Amino acid sequence: MDSVLFKWGILPLLIFLARIVDVSLGTLRVIFISRGMKWIAPLVGFFEVLIWLLAIGQIMKNLTNVVCYVAYAGGFAMGTFVGISIVDKLSLGVALIRVITRVDASELVEYLSLQNYGVTSVDAQGVTGKVKVIYSIVKRQDLEKVVEIINKFNPQAFYTIEDVRFVSEGIFPAREAWYKKGFLDLLRVNRK
Repeated sequence: MDSVLFKWGILPLLIFLARIVDVSLGTLRVIFISRGMKWIAPLVGFFEVLIWLLAIGQIMKNLTNVVCYVAYAGGFAMGTFVGISIVDKLSLGVALIRVITRVDASELVEYLSLQNYGVTSVDAQGVTGKVKVIYSIVKRQDLEKVVEIINKFNPQAFYTIEDVRFVSEGIFPAREAWYKKGFLDLLRVNRK
């Protein structure tokens, strides 16, 4: 364990990998907290801190090894990137899409309804005149599809997307049961 290869190569690599894992877990924990997943967040936090303690312990034992510092910082940066990427792929929770349009939105509302998305539309007054405001709560995994629909029917529409912490009821498209999907479909991860 006192070899030069271990001290200057393997140990920094292990610290780098540990930081990637613990920072990724930290990112997931924060997302779980914001989504109200109060049972999984503490479990993830436990492993996050355990891994962090192991990594910082090695730093403290090797205070003269500058490569360990660089590995620690690099692992933090890469862990942030990996954590965000994981969160994007998980597509957890639901989001509110608010569409504001000056053109007739009846076709868009009808199409979203036919696709089994809950839609509420309201007549409103904007700075430039009358507008239609359309609200829909969708699962995050459907966001990309719904935005494509909006752009198809009205490419000039202004829309915003917000995270929703809790929904009591809603209308959502039916999902195919996981056991009816093929093996490769189970491995596919949805994007945001």
